[in-house]
Amino acid sequence: MKHIFFFILCLQFTFVFAQYPQDYFRSPLEIDLVLAGTFGELRSNHFHSGVDIKTQQRTGLNVYAVADGYVSRIKVSTYGYGKAIYITHPNGYVSVYAHLEKYADQIQKYIKTCQYEKESYEVEMFPSPSELLVSAGDIIAFSGNTGGSGGPHLHFEIRDNAERPINPLLFGLEVPDHKLPYISSVYAYPKDKNSHVNDSKKRTELRLIPKSNGDYTVEPIEAYGEIGFGIETNDELDGANNKNGVSSIQTFYNGNKNFEINFKRFSFSETKYLNRYIDYEIYVDKADRVQKLFVQPGNALSMFDEVVEDGYVKVEDSTATVYKVRIQDFKGNETWLNIPINAKPAKEILEAYELKPNTFIYADKANKLEQDNVSVNFRPNTFYEDFNIDFSVRNDTLRLHKDVIPLLNYYSIQYDISNYADEDKDQLFIAKLYGYYQRPSYVSTKRIGDQLSASTKTLGTFTLARDTKDPTITPVNFKNKQWLSKSNELVLKISDDLSGISNYRATINGKWILMEYEYKKNTLSYDFSDHVSTDTENNFKLIVTDNVGNSTTFEATFFRK
Repeated sequence: MKHIFFFILCLQFTFVFAQYPQDYFRSPLEIDLVLAGTFGELRSNHFHSGVDIKTQQRTGLNVYAVADGYVSRIKVSTYGYGKAIYITHPNGYVSVYAHLEKYADQIQKYIKTCQYEKESYEVEMFPSPSELLVSAGDIIAFSGNTGGSGGPHLHFEIRDNAERPINPLLFGLEVPDHKLPYISSVYAYPKDKNSHVNDSKKRTELRLIPKSNGDYTVEPIEAYGEIGFGIETNDELDGANNKNGVSSIQTFYNGNKNFEINFKRFSFSETKYLNRYIDYEIYVDKADRVQKLFVQPGNALSMFDEVVEDGYVKVEDSTATVYKVRIQDFKGNETWLNIPINAKPAKEILEAYELKPNTFIYADKANKLEQDNVSVNFRPNTFYEDFNIDFSVRNDTLRLHKDVIPLLNYYSIQYDISNYADEDKDQLFIAKLYGYYQRPSYVSTKRIGDQLSASTKTLGTFTLARDTKDPTITPVNFKNKQWLSKSNELVLKISDDLSGISNYRATINGKWILMEYEYKKNTLSYDFSDHVSTDTENNFKLIVTDNVGNSTTFEATFFRK
């Protein structure tokens, strides 16, 4: 049987590769490619849109244009991709390079000119097709760890002319992988009150039994009605032990395929469906991403393929059946899971659905909840389905269910602060409470008169918080009235203990200077090669403001020849 599946797999791979040019793009690095992250991998609130290439725990490696083209976009962000380059190629594809340390000279000059013109570290520019031409193999940047990167690496993407990311490995990039995907957990999901698994109508974890050949099975289950399954699965590649995503998952019921998902290409607009695809409650509680091998209402992922009866299986009287799952990585290494099922009608002691005395939410309608000085507004289609929400307000603390239900869209929270003293209003913000100690975390808050408002995409507990402390500024590599002729940069640490840093502005002798913000280290740095400071005596000034308007000013004099 496995030989037949392998033959079919080879045919599928031949067809897939034929759709994409195999010799057009070179590697973006001149080292053996080892991946820290694979395409389509499940990340926090998004699918991974490229591959993360390890850079040997270093920054500063040459990054090369993978084909001829022109730089069509340059974006510098404190978070997200950090410093990124987008190159448009004659064949219509766009290559993306992110988390860069710095750009090659011509591009670096271009972007710094823009930053000084806009007086902003964060910029986004769209050069014309004739401004920044590149050839295959040109050095365009140097690898880094900027933005939301968790360690030195190059994030690399290939997108089509509709801006849809495609797995770069489909274009012939070679990454060795001889390891089988593995499974960490398996769950069964009764679809409705007429279904059960092992006499339970709730989600049930099954005991996973590894086999010597790398496959898995579970103890036979007793079930009845329509049942879905979910698995937590990952892959490892040669030379790394990162938990990577798999390439495809297929399921079979009594030999017939009834579900498939392929991580080859997707649209960024589909990101919002990720939390519907995984078991969001398990993710919030355990940080495990269980992939549901069935399709619930509202989940419009384009990566689903050949889904029969939404991926559920129907277990009927007096039958013994087998449900199988095949998991594959990009190289075709595959792992199988067998789930034997014995049909058995439900017992009378089956537990009923638990309903709390909450407010009912209609998913397809606008819903407004109000109590005391708080109102919550849900637009139509904020949720995937109707449900009972836990809503209460007490002493400015809003309890809005538990964060175990995925949302399709943002909703808004409003607080009336007219009862607060005028001197306190400017320092108030809406915060979400996290963890055992209910620590407040800033939610982007706007104020109009006596109304505070915030938008968020998660449920949970919220409150009004007050930030009375100014940000802190500490010089790192200099002190007041010091000679810095041999220094290459100015470095300072900035921090704020509650609402967080909103903005900063630095000048030397009254002229704006570019200071790069590395939030992971809480540092600001100025490169003397920008040649803003040309005098011997220089007056440095930095103003840092937090999200409620508290600000701190730091001034120092330094000398330089």
